[in-house]
Formats: sequence, C-alpha cells, structure tokens
Amino acid sequence: MQVDQTASCKLTLCEALIIFFEDQNFSGRSYECSTDHIDLRPHFSRCNSIRIVHGCWMLYEHSNYMGLQYFLTRGEYTDFQHWMGMNDSIRSCRLIPQHRGTFRNRIYEREQFRSQMMEFTDDCPHVYEDFNHHDIYSCNVLEGYWIFYEHPNYRGRQYFLRPGEYQRYSEWGAPNPRIGSFRRVDYH
Repeated sequence: MQVDQTASCKLTLCEALIIFFEDQNFSGRSYECSTDHIDLRPHFSRCNSIRIVHGCWMLYEHSNYMGLQYFLTRGEYTDFQHWMGMNDSIRSCRLIPQHRGTFRNRIYEREQFRSQMMEFTDDCPHVYEDFNHHDIYSCNVLEGYWIFYEHPNYRGRQYFLRPGEYQRYSEWGAPNPRIGSFRRVDYH
C-alpha cells in the first residue's frame, strides 16, 4: 500500500489505533496502542513494521518523546525504511490531536524571537525561498500542529510542534537550526 504523508485523518480519540510489530511484514510479537505512550519498551523490544488503522502519529526513537521523530498517517509500513527510520528503535509515540480551525506559525531568524519574523498559515515546501534564510532559530506556534523537516520538500529529520513558544531549536528536538520545509497536520 502506498502511503501518502499528506493524507488527512478524521477521528475521535477512541478510534485511534496503531499496531507495532517486532518483525517485518506484520509478523512477530505485536502491540496495539490507542493513546500516547512515554515508554513502549515493556511491550516490544524492536519495531520493524507498523500498521496504522486510524489517526496521525508521531513516533520517537527513544522513551520520553526523545530522539529521531517520525510522522506517520494511516497506512501499512512493512519495514522501518518505509517510514524513513534509521533503525528498528521506536520507544515512545504520540497521537496528534485533531485541530479544527486556522493554522498560524511564526518563525524567527534568531533565538528568543529576535530579528526577522515571518508568519505562515499554510505549508512551506522551501523555507529559503519564502524566508530567505536556511535556519529557523525560534518559533511561535499560535494555532494548529506542525511538522518541521530538515530539508526542502518535506524530507529529512522531522520535528513535531504543538501550539506554544519555542525559544530555540533544541526545544523542538533539533540538533541544529536547519529547517528546509514545514507543513500543517491537517485533518480535513
């Protein structure tokens, strides 16, 4: 099954479901999950395939929502390479809530909301073309949920941002300020 990362999902929390499998092609020990988990280690030792029945999810390489992040939508992922995983380590997950309404995101050229600012209400496939900078040092998510990507055209490392103030890039889990693109997590 082809997975479309721009796919939208409409659900209530009770409908959300992700199934983790220890082995490729949905085999081996499995664990069903319908809510956020800060530590998945008690349920499986490795994750080599995933089936998302409902919902949009952010998966994390380490417990406590740390490490590499992966945004996944409804679909079947037969091995970790299908979700652009670097290894078979998934240790925490977060269900991305449905957002109704507008999306607003302010990005800044420097830490602590200093220097040039630009506000976005839509997806941005090329940050440099719109912002004239390759780096985003701080961000204020005013409305909606957003995914930042390390490279243009929604490629590379991914970072999930909820509404709130991020005074420096490390607060959204990035090792450096390089952001090439970003998009809304849209549920329509």
